[in-house]
Amino acid sequence: MTKRIFRHAIIQLVTRLTRRRLLSAVPAVGLGATALHAAIPHKHGNAAAAEHDMNAGAGGAAHGSNGHAGFRGREVDHRANGFDPHRILRDFDTGKVSRLPNGRTLREWTIAAAEHEIEIAPGVKFAAWSYNGRIPGPTLRATEGDRLRIKFINGGRHPHTIHFHGIHPASADGVAGIGPGDIPPGGETVYEFDATPYGLHLYHCHVRPLAEHIAKGLYGAFLIDPKDPREKADEMVMVMNGFDTNFDRANEVYAANTIGFAYSEKPIRIKRNELVRLYLVNVLEYDLINSFHLHGNFFDYIPTGTSKKPSELTDTVMLCQGQRGILEMRFPYTGRYMFHAHQSEFTELGWMGFFEVTD
Repeated sequence: MTKRIFRHAIIQLVTRLTRRRLLSAVPAVGLGATALHAAIPHKHGNAAAAEHDMNAGAGGAAHGSNGHAGFRGREVDHRANGFDPHRILRDFDTGKVSRLPNGRTLREWTIAAAEHEIEIAPGVKFAAWSYNGRIPGPTLRATEGDRLRIKFINGGRHPHTIHFHGIHPASADGVAGIGPGDIPPGGETVYEFDATPYGLHLYHCHVRPLAEHIAKGLYGAFLIDPKDPREKADEMVMVMNGFDTNFDRANEVYAANTIGFAYSEKPIRIKRNELVRLYLVNVLEYDLINSFHLHGNFFDYIPTGTSKKPSELTDTVMLCQGQRGILEMRFPYTGRYMFHAHQSEFTELGWMGFFEVTD
């Protein structure tokens, strides 16, 4: 009996590992979601056959000029998705700005949850849930001490909320049974609170089952600038995420800002010796740890962004879900510099890109 249980456990482990190895080949040939699911073996026999086919020369991840890997075939249709990861990179939403009677700045946003299909890798479709039609949702930006007012409209078919990381009253926490609680389909509410503390935060849906609501795409970055501004820099935001395409609570595609290899196919252009400030947020579901590694350079790292003094000078950081930090760096040399997760599996399934440094 013990041997039988042990054998079954080993078979399950081999099946899972083989399936994940196979996935580095599947998106490369431009399969749709149905074909992707069919191509993933769910039994030990199928896994062995698929492994044999792959070793015999089935399509695979493109190695060479792209470093670790890349998708072969056509590009993702960003227009059809309704968002472009290169625009998301430097798109900060400061809201509608006005003054309260006491002179304080009021910032207002309207955020709507919706359901729509997106393409996360060439030919691979995903039934997503989004805030304002994009994943990640808009990067909300305010200044320490501002009054924030966020109108939330639930345009989906399931209850949703917005839970903000930061300091605020319980009534604005976006959780079930407190304040407005879960917002039903077609419902709406307003979250209002002060922008504090300064730093890099995030927001996400907090409705059960929580993992599914986050994994589907309901999250975004939330930035509060200090009253005394940081040094001027080329600023960008990366929200590290992943997608479970076959509903087995394991990701098949990994990315920063949703689209696998987006910054590999089209590198991020920056200027030599210019200060670069990267706001990095991890919302990856179904994996315990994510990471960011930079080639050919080091960066100052400020955890949560709640200080102006870095905690370390490094080239790699590891983050669990909800952790975030600010990375500041300058590139003294021109050239193309890779960045990626330092889990090779994540890298080869989409979480990899390049900075293109020019004069």
